[in-house]
Amino acid sequence: MELALSPEDAAFRDEVRAFIRDHYPEEMRVPNPETDLTKEQSLLWHRILYEKGWIAPLWPKEYGGPGWSITQRFIFEQETSRAGTLPPLAFSVTMVGPVIYTFGNEAQKKKFLPRILSGEDWWCQGYSEPGSGSDLATVRTKAVREGDHYIVNGHKTWTTLAQHADWIFCLVRTDPNAKPQSGISFLLIDMKSPGVTVRPIITIDGSHEVNDVFLENVRVPVENLVGEENKGWTYAKFLLGNERTSMAGIGRSTRYIQKLKQIVKAEIPADDPVHLEFLRDIARIELDVLALEATELRVVAQMARGIDPGPAASLFKIRGTEIFQNITELIHRAIGNYGLAIREHPVSANRFMPGPEHAHTASEKYLNSRKLSIYGGSNEIQRNIIAKAVLGL
Repeated sequence: MELALSPEDAAFRDEVRAFIRDHYPEEMRVPNPETDLTKEQSLLWHRILYEKGWIAPLWPKEYGGPGWSITQRFIFEQETSRAGTLPPLAFSVTMVGPVIYTFGNEAQKKKFLPRILSGEDWWCQGYSEPGSGSDLATVRTKAVREGDHYIVNGHKTWTTLAQHADWIFCLVRTDPNAKPQSGISFLLIDMKSPGVTVRPIITIDGSHEVNDVFLENVRVPVENLVGEENKGWTYAKFLLGNERTSMAGIGRSTRYIQKLKQIVKAEIPADDPVHLEFLRDIARIELDVLALEATELRVVAQMARGIDPGPAASLFKIRGTEIFQNITELIHRAIGNYGLAIREHPVSANRFMPGPEHAHTASEKYLNSRKLSIYGGSNEIQRNIIAKAVLGL
């Protein structure tokens, strides 16, 4: 299924496809780029897109965006996703950048936005805490003002790629006496500040993707407060809306369905009754993907006419993540006994692994994708949002 394109948009789509084909770095074409690449390797495509002027499709042109239409933004997202390119630094470009240019002051825009675009600054997200995940209103990290600084103490967890980060944007409690949502502020913290400690969390798939971040008497200049003190809940919801909108993942699911078909063909004899069962399961998932894609296209068409998509972000987050989890589960089942093995180290060479090439990272992807229905606001929370916003419950 494809969006009906004008000649101009069709030409743009062809340009994007050609640019990806000719410029995406070969060394980034690894099975799990989120965890298999070094920091410098992860930045290669980011910097190529920056030089091209395509690094921030959603940003207004005045702040460094390419000035694309809604349709062109969709085309770019769709083509890069289908091609399997590593996205630009999401916490930098998709999340904190829009918060800064929407709610930040001129000094903050001048200081941070150019470095976000260029990749000079790598950002991570300081939202979740032990005991405060989906219910972010319960954050306990405290920021107490002393003169022209805040003194920050707390513990952030599940902080993605904090080991690479130069800066962290944090939700901190600045008014312990206010009701939960009213006492939170949005603070930008230099990861090199004394008192910031990053401790790795090795996840079940064996990768180092997330971390604990400890903040002990960290002095943060008041000038690093975004917007107004105690208004951080508003900025946090704005950021999460941007994050969830990108979670439909149609291109990624389409790529993995093709992998699944190849694996089923290679591993399960055509005369085995299990083969037919897999074909039925694949057909169901393909229908799910088509339905979600039709919904996404409808929302894109509405946005192109200036209509607010409303709670669609929550819908995309729920269905997009569930579909991908189902695909990775089917792949894991299809590879059979090969699925018992995972690499001891995510970047180790595949030649040390038993079985065919397609089995080498399937277990890790299956295990890693379990997180999708939790991060960005758990799917249970998203259902509550839809129940309230759409059904009026």
